[in-house]
Amino acid sequence: MTVPTIFDLCTPREDVLKDAISDADFAADLAKVLTGTASEHYKDAGAFFANTYPTRGLKNLLQNVLSRLSGTGKEAAAIFRLDTSFGGGKTHSLIALAHAAKGMPGVKSVDEFVSEAIVPKAGTVRVAAFDGENADPANGRKLAKGVLAKTPWGELAFALAGEKGFERVRASDTSGQAPGAETIAELFGGEPTLILLDELAIYLRKVSGIPAARDQFTAFLTSLFKAIESTPRTALVFTLALGREGRAQDAYSAENDFLAAKMAELTAVAARKATLLNPTEDDETVQVLKRRLFSRVDESKVAAVVDAYRERWARAKEQLPPDAMRPEYAEDLRTGYPFHPHVLQTLTLKTATIADFQRVRGMLRLLARTIAQLWRDKPSDATAIHLHHIDLGVESIRQELITRLGQAQLVPPLNSDVASPDQGHASLAREIDAKHFGGIAPYGSYVGRMIFVHTLAFNETLKGVTPDELRLGILAPTLELAFIEQARQEFIKDSAYLDDRPTAPLRFLSEANLTQVIRKEEQSVDHAELRAQLKDRIRSIFKDDSLELVMFPAGPFDIPDEVGNGQPRIVLMSHDAVSIGGTVEEVPELIVRCFQQKGSDSSGIRGLRNHLVFVVADDARIDEMRQRMGRRLALRGLLAPERLRVLAEHQQQRVRELEQRSEQELAIAIQQCYRHVFYPSNVRLGDGSVDLNHIGLDLQSTSDSPGAGQKQVVRALRNAGKLQLREDPPHDPAFIQSRTPLKTAGRMSSAALRDEFRRAPALPMLAHDDVFLKAVREGVERGTFVYRRGELLWGQGEPPAQVLIDEQSFVYTVAEAKREGFWPRRREEPSSAGGATGGATPTGGMSGEGSGDAGATGGTSTPPAPLALSAEGPLREALSKLWEAARAEKYSHLTTLRLRMFDTADGFRLIGAAGTIPGSSKEVELDGGYETADGSSFEFEYKGNLADAGQLKGFLEPQLRAAADKQFNAAITVRFDQGLSMAGKAPEELAEKLTRIATGAAHVQASAEGRQ
Repeated sequence: MTVPTIFDLCTPREDVLKDAISDADFAADLAKVLTGTASEHYKDAGAFFANTYPTRGLKNLLQNVLSRLSGTGKEAAAIFRLDTSFGGGKTHSLIALAHAAKGMPGVKSVDEFVSEAIVPKAGTVRVAAFDGENADPANGRKLAKGVLAKTPWGELAFALAGEKGFERVRASDTSGQAPGAETIAELFGGEPTLILLDELAIYLRKVSGIPAARDQFTAFLTSLFKAIESTPRTALVFTLALGREGRAQDAYSAENDFLAAKMAELTAVAARKATLLNPTEDDETVQVLKRRLFSRVDESKVAAVVDAYRERWARAKEQLPPDAMRPEYAEDLRTGYPFHPHVLQTLTLKTATIADFQRVRGMLRLLARTIAQLWRDKPSDATAIHLHHIDLGVESIRQELITRLGQAQLVPPLNSDVASPDQGHASLAREIDAKHFGGIAPYGSYVGRMIFVHTLAFNETLKGVTPDELRLGILAPTLELAFIEQARQEFIKDSAYLDDRPTAPLRFLSEANLTQVIRKEEQSVDHAELRAQLKDRIRSIFKDDSLELVMFPAGPFDIPDEVGNGQPRIVLMSHDAVSIGGTVEEVPELIVRCFQQKGSDSSGIRGLRNHLVFVVADDARIDEMRQRMGRRLALRGLLAPERLRVLAEHQQQRVRELEQRSEQELAIAIQQCYRHVFYPSNVRLGDGSVDLNHIGLDLQSTSDSPGAGQKQVVRALRNAGKLQLREDPPHDPAFIQSRTPLKTAGRMSSAALRDEFRRAPALPMLAHDDVFLKAVREGVERGTFVYRRGELLWGQGEPPAQVLIDEQSFVYTVAEAKREGFWPRRREEPSSAGGATGGATPTGGMSGEGSGDAGATGGTSTPPAPLALSAEGPLREALSKLWEAARAEKYSHLTTLRLRMFDTADGFRLIGAAGTIPGSSKEVELDGGYETADGSSFEFEYKGNLADAGQLKGFLEPQLRAAADKQFNAAITVRFDQGLSMAGKAPEELAEKLTRIATGAAHVQASAEGRQ
């Protein structure tokens, strides 16, 4: 069944529909009504009562007061108190009394409000009013030429008896001393008299700085009460803004509580207590609104709407507050239709507590503008008027809630999260709607509006809405609960101004939630920028003077097999290429290859293996490291002047502090991530066959010295006895002799012996030649070595000589020196040890960062046409970069993937792995050649399917393995039948499948389609 909308069942009044109601139409001002300067809606009795709903309280008030004035009610009270919250219809009721006391001229349905028989004739009742809002106790309120009334008694005297009456109390008005009861009674002139007192709390606030003003006001009330009680056909009506439990809850709560106490004292000693009346009970407020705002509501069809809501609430009862299941709640919807009960509850109990929001008048202004906007937009889900239909993007509604209520502090959250007036900057609500709810109801905007209106309250405890209340307030027969909940979660995740304390209700803060601002900034960090910045930061942390840094090698070809500057190399492996899981049982394959091979060809054997230390990331800490980098970039972005000035001053300082701290936190995260060290050793890791062992860096030590990553590695290697620095004592010379070719050869050049420390994993790594030189000197002094360079000879017991490291200087074992007959030195032969000159010059080739040409294609095959995307590196890293680039360019799927491997074994492995890629066709390209040990040569070129390539692999693989010289290139092109979607995890799953088989350096390319 189709549920009728408000547009089917209701017709707004003409001025509401045209949004032609002015502020004056809602400005109930008692003083202006009495002086004839109010708008027609209030000044004209006929128009006033036509727009007024006859509440029980109003009818009771008119009946009692007019009975007292007419003298027909013998037991009628003389003093009446109107009790309700600020804006609850008190002033409206006083205006109704004023018109009634003047005969209700032009009112067509008098009996709807009061018995016509007791309505006085025009001009027979004196009416005087004091309106505390218009009072001017400091300067005096101008009532006539030469008449400036500063006190309530001055204003009432003039209203009752004109200038003559004011002169009677002028002295009291000037001195601020209250007149007596007899003086006040004189002003009645023996005629029926109605005195109205309104907004007394505002008056008390105005005189709070005047000494004794409160006491004199209390004395005046005492006299006034006595005068009223003692004079027939007189009545006093005053107002108090008190809440449900007799306590004030608005901005004038202190003054209202004071008045309540004083009035209670006064009426207790009077002849009769004041009659307590509430002009508009809570259950009647909605009828007041309906009467003023709508000319028609088809009550006969409302039941169908209520039934649809009840059925919807019943289906969702587990996610709604208990109120939704009470029969009274559905009844509230029926009697209050077209207004949803949540609207009145929120505006009455929360918004109305703000000083400048008069309950009924404020709701009339706000709802009139909302109705005008609703009838312009006509949303299809408007089966009732909900709180979320208050469109905060409409300027007149914004002004009603922000400017009129003095809530300018909430403009930032309103613009940022709910409704921005800047069309070039979408609010969070609009972003959520565009991303998740295109073509359906704007759930994001509905949630944002609900939270914002619930934030508008005077007391902190009233601000905000619980999730189940929010769901109930939005849910309608045509709206989906799941979408409401999704929009709420999106708001919690991305809002910059929501109170994010764990127990806080959904409410906006006036200052940006800095946590959310930073989180949002982190989400906008460019991934390529993050990758580049992280690499630079890792480099700076691990770059030092002790070891030569090699950053993120793609394979053996990126790690020189040369002495370089003489320092051992610390090889930092990319976390995208290789990482270590929970246990370290074996050396990762990529590190094995880098350790054992050199160049781009697997046949090249690395010589300087004891010259390398590998540092690898911990798999469990990579995400945290990336997050820390993203956070640092986000904080640096927020420090930009244009971003910083939108934050509060204390938040600016907080951002600066966090940015400074983020440097240290990032350094710690990097060092705690790069904590696995693989170093050359003849004590191998696990059951492995490679001369590498493992050290896990202590997490605590990394956090103790952030930014000194290489120092942590050096300390760990030194503790393991693997690395020696300049200041360290050398290894025992006998140990060196036993672990080098010196043991069998008997002699080695000092340069060759030094190189052994770069080759043999059993030896220590030397960070400086000084340690080697100390070892040689100590060996000579102990009688383990003999040093000889040309004519220079130095052995045990002789004066020290300068030891040089070059090919002309030799270190001998003592046995070899004796065998060759030059040691021990003949007695007659003078020592020449002291005659050596010159300084030691370390040997070594040119330093450099040489690497193999990973991009070389080789062979004679024609390379394919360039594809849209490409990347290089170890296969895992290269694929990761490719996926990232495709997503950054917003491609929806890849159509073609081309993989070129630079290692023979990897190329053949990939041919086998490619067959497991489902939903695709494959093309293999192979080219190269080899030369046998006998000098025979063979060249080949192949382009075809996977099956034939597999057969060719069986022939080529053993031939290439046995060849004396070879060249091999392999490329596989995969064409996806339905495309490889970038939206899910399929790319990562494909990468995982391929890199289980092949891990070496690769050049990958892809073509893509479906740019978003």
